[in-house]
Amino acid sequence: MKIARFSTAGEDPRYGIVDGEDLVVLAGDPMFRGFDTTGERVPVAEARMLAPVIPRSKVVCVGLNYAEHKAEMEIAAPSNPLIFLKPNTSVVGPGDAIQIPPVEGRIVHEGELAVVIGKIAKQVKAENAADYIFGYTIGNDVSARDQMFADGQWARAKGYDTFCPLGPVIETELDVTDLEITTFVDGEPRRQGRTSSMIYKVPELIEYISDVWTLLPGDIILTGTPAGLGGFVDGQTVEITIDGIGTLSNPARNR
Repeated sequence: MKIARFSTAGEDPRYGIVDGEDLVVLAGDPMFRGFDTTGERVPVAEARMLAPVIPRSKVVCVGLNYAEHKAEMEIAAPSNPLIFLKPNTSVVGPGDAIQIPPVEGRIVHEGELAVVIGKIAKQVKAENAADYIFGYTIGNDVSARDQMFADGQWARAKGYDTFCPLGPVIETELDVTDLEITTFVDGEPRRQGRTSSMIYKVPELIEYISDVWTLLPGDIILTGTPAGLGGFVDGQTVEITIDGIGTLSNPARNR
């Protein structure tokens, strides 16, 4: 089931189930109110798709989770998952502009499978991780790459407003063990990989992360990016496609 968060002219954000060319409007946020419908249908063509979820507290990112990307980065990594945070103010939706700040160096895309947490998770065992997942979407862990190296830590380089596009929908029923992830800039292929190549799989990540931080409903886990060339500039468009979810597209604009 694909769940969208959307708006129409003059209306507050609503939620709907994607049904062909229509959105079947839900009575409320399905994460908290279930999948009761109102009987209304809205054509997808008349809706503006929004970030399908705004994390209540945090976006948890996993660095260097694909062996080829880890090798190309040439960064010493721990023997356990490398995790860090993005603020929820970095989240934007499909079609929203990635605002490039006036800093020196490269701005790069990192197309990733995003896990949407569905209920409070603390010290969850890997074998029970599926019970805490609401669904999956696409995330772009935008990064000011040269700032990462200059600062010696990643909070500023990855935490700018608009540096976490999410969307276009949440897929609630998806086998993520072997999905293709592809990233394009203005139609040119830049990154490609499969989730089967993750060093740490989704259940392992949930176990590890939930031992560090309590995960709340709506929190996001970005599971890492495959290898590839990552830079983009003002005026270009970044498109990330994941099997079974769709395509997340965002233009870039100088701030």
